[in-house]
Amino acid sequence: MIASEILPQEFNVAAYFVDRNVAEGRGGRPAFFYEDRVLTYGDVQDLANRTGNALLELGVQPEDRVWMLCLDAPEFLGTFWGAIKIGAVPIPTNTVMRTADYVYFLRDSRAKVAVVSAPLLAEAGPALGESPYLKHVLVAGGPAGSYRSWEDRIARASSTLTAAPTSRDDAAFWLYSSGSTGFPKGAVHLHHDMVVCQETYAKQVLGIRESDRVYSAAKLFFAYGLGNAGYFPMGVGAQSILYPHRPTPDSVFEMLSRHRATLFFGIPTLYASMLAAKDAERYDLSSLRLCVSAGEALPDELYKRWHERYGVEIIDGIGTTEICHIFISNRPGATRPGATGQPVPGYEAIVVDDDARPVPQGEIGNLRVKGDSIMAYYWNKHDKTKETLFGPWIQTGDKYYQDADGYFWYAGRADDMLKVGGIWVSPIEVENTLIKHPAVLEAAVVGREDGDRLVKPQAFVVLKDPAGAAPGLAEELKGFVKDKIAPYKYPRWIEFVTELPKTSTGKIQRYKLRT
Repeated sequence: MIASEILPQEFNVAAYFVDRNVAEGRGGRPAFFYEDRVLTYGDVQDLANRTGNALLELGVQPEDRVWMLCLDAPEFLGTFWGAIKIGAVPIPTNTVMRTADYVYFLRDSRAKVAVVSAPLLAEAGPALGESPYLKHVLVAGGPAGSYRSWEDRIARASSTLTAAPTSRDDAAFWLYSSGSTGFPKGAVHLHHDMVVCQETYAKQVLGIRESDRVYSAAKLFFAYGLGNAGYFPMGVGAQSILYPHRPTPDSVFEMLSRHRATLFFGIPTLYASMLAAKDAERYDLSSLRLCVSAGEALPDELYKRWHERYGVEIIDGIGTTEICHIFISNRPGATRPGATGQPVPGYEAIVVDDDARPVPQGEIGNLRVKGDSIMAYYWNKHDKTKETLFGPWIQTGDKYYQDADGYFWYAGRADDMLKVGGIWVSPIEVENTLIKHPAVLEAAVVGREDGDRLVKPQAFVVLKDPAGAAPGLAEELKGFVKDKIAPYKYPRWIEFVTELPKTSTGKIQRYKLRT
């Protein structure tokens, strides 16, 4: 599906997803359930308008970046849609990163304004003074300290706002994608991208409808969560359940049961944890009509166990930050357990060799995808853009093969990146952290499957003193990594070795460690 076929040239996506619901008579209808509050579509429009006006008062201009470090809370909704509505560019950011990561995002994006949820200030606070571009900080959902209160600013702002006359091809928002060796890359998405995902995957695969009530364990700052819990339900006037805390099996069961969710978006690690949870039978999941998995390949055993227990399909699929949402997926009633599925209507997928020639059916190669929600480019990363985009096609970095029935099967990564709990992990980042420990000489990190066939990091460590592997050192190293970088990246297993396999030029041969 091509944007020009469904959208006018002058188009503002905030008006499409926010204002249209009110114009079509859904202003008083519940849109989001947040803690003990119900936000109507009229409330969302009010938040967006007031936040947009507050940003204008701070001097934000069209195409200026607004950095967001927000929980799944009203400040996310107000800032994301309000910034877009005035023609600015919001940048939702991962809320479980470290201070050094936030310094990079602020400097790289050159954001003029930051909106931060108060509970995240402990990690973000030290980064806010490290950007020469940042002029204003608004803090929401708690004490603002020396910064300005988001709530106070929007309370004083006007609730009336006309959408900026943007183009369907103007930049609307960025999402940062992890890099295999370098720094994260800002994927620039346009005003039409979310509509394309809505009209293809949400409507034609999920069959989303106004009566649906959605819960996504993936947060709004993820491309996956932004669609699931954000613009997918808003696209049809449905309802979304926001949970600002870390999703645990018990909390997810509670959200699904209490709010009578009909659509549940999870990741394989979470489904495995929920199946292993004790006393899960006390929760009523009978309202669910469909479950979705993405972020990492769903093992067929997890699919079968979930279906046997709850009588609901999990449709697995693959999406990327660069493509905005899912572009290959299984279909309700036509799921092939273990496979990623078939291209979503509106997208094309091919498997090619290293010379870009299509490979024979059943042969593993590089996955390329074509569709109109693909990013425009990587911000400030010209070479990476050229390495990734090939005309209308994007090379995802995934290895796949296609079977005789047109289903695509995941066969690993073209680089050494790992998907852990649905989030990319660079083995190099973990290795570089490990060698900062005084006992470590060298380290190599690879993926290893756990009991549920889900990939987690495993580290092979060479010590400076081969006799220095004292009891408890492995646990000490795990804690060391957790303290230095995002905790989900820590190695679940550590094996001490005397040397690492290397090429003649000294490059670590991780593939030998995987085998």
